[in-house]
Amino acid sequence: MPEKLFQVWNGVVPTTAAQVPVTTGTSIKTLLQLATPSTRSIYIAEWGISFDGFAAALPIKVELFTCTGAATVTTLAATDVTSITDPLGPTSLLTFGTTATGFTASGEGTPANVDMLDAQFIAPTGQYVKQFPLGREPVCALSRFVRVRVTAGAAVNAYCYITWGE
Repeated sequence: MPEKLFQVWNGVVPTTAAQVPVTTGTSIKTLLQLATPSTRSIYIAEWGISFDGFAAALPIKVELFTCTGAATVTTLAATDVTSITDPLGPTSLLTFGTTATGFTASGEGTPANVDMLDAQFIAPTGQYVKQFPLGREPVCALSRFVRVRVTAGAAVNAYCYITWGE
């Protein structure tokens, strides 16, 4: 049996309509946040982001990091998490709530004890996917947060996701 891999996007699971993109705005903004429980760490296998800008402009600062100190987010539910390797298996052990696992921060909070995992400048017309090499995946420790955060010069819409193992 392969390891248990899960994936979540910056929005609820779509049904009869397409996935809803989230605006970057023009100030620093967390698009997606995962909260590890006090009983289990997770490792990041992959993450990605894409933008729907149609003109060349200043690149968007994009960050993937772990930290203490939560952003206030729109909460996701366990049903918004996709089990990639075991669809009939147990659900993810992430913690859910407005200061836990969710998307589109309405308040950035104060990240502390930051461990930067990836930082890029990405064109507002572009996309980026990072798969971490096997055996070298970054780990998010117990009771911490993983965040995808952006700072854009002009607002565009974005999709982002994180794939992790437990």
